[in-house]
Amino acid sequence: MISLIETTAPLATFDVLSSAWEFLQKGGAFMFPLGLTAIAATTAVLYKFLALASNRVVPEQLAWQVENYQELVAADRVEPLLRECEEGQSALARLAAVALKRRGRTQRDITAAVEASARQEVARLHAGISVLDVSITIAPLLGLLGTASGLVTIFQNLTEAAGPKEFTNIAHGIAVALTTTIVGLAIAVPCVVAHGFFSRKIEMLTVRLEALLADLAYACQKPGSNNQ
Repeated sequence: MISLIETTAPLATFDVLSSAWEFLQKGGAFMFPLGLTAIAATTAVLYKFLALASNRVVPEQLAWQVENYQELVAADRVEPLLRECEEGQSALARLAAVALKRRGRTQRDITAAVEASARQEVARLHAGISVLDVSITIAPLLGLLGTASGLVTIFQNLTEAAGPKEFTNIAHGIAVALTTTIVGLAIAVPCVVAHGFFSRKIEMLTVRLEALLADLAYACQKPGSNNQ
């Protein structure tokens, strides 16, 4: 019984792959740009998953150190924080380093410097999102373009004599019209979901960074210089 299952499983997998390949072939030439769009979108999604990982943006240990900066200074245990900020392995580390280099200045000066650097970090957080934006727009349009091409084939053959060859061409046109639309939407829908997910995550990370750095700027300001 086990050997029978082991024999049929690869055959079933081969049949599924063969059917999928035949389905994609029906889309004709438009499957090539759709395939490139799918590859670009997949690469962008994987990149954003890695780029927005907590250890690359707001590491929890570093966030705790920033939140408790004054306590660390009082206990003379601030050296690990300074070292990690100098290494700059995360967005929080790089921005905290900007604030720490300006210790003893007014909170306004520290905040202005952090905000200037934060613009670059926000741009980094949004890197790759534009690829998803383009994929969301292009994939359905390529699908519709394939659909239009398939419809042209159908109508051209309807004007000719209804022989076996013409019926075959009509069937091919229908296949192109349906396949490209399905594939275009299949690419666009996951991209929309990923775009919404990443946009929300970037928003949450940005708010977290703002809160941590505002507290750090307050802690680093010159004593008695409140907002001056």
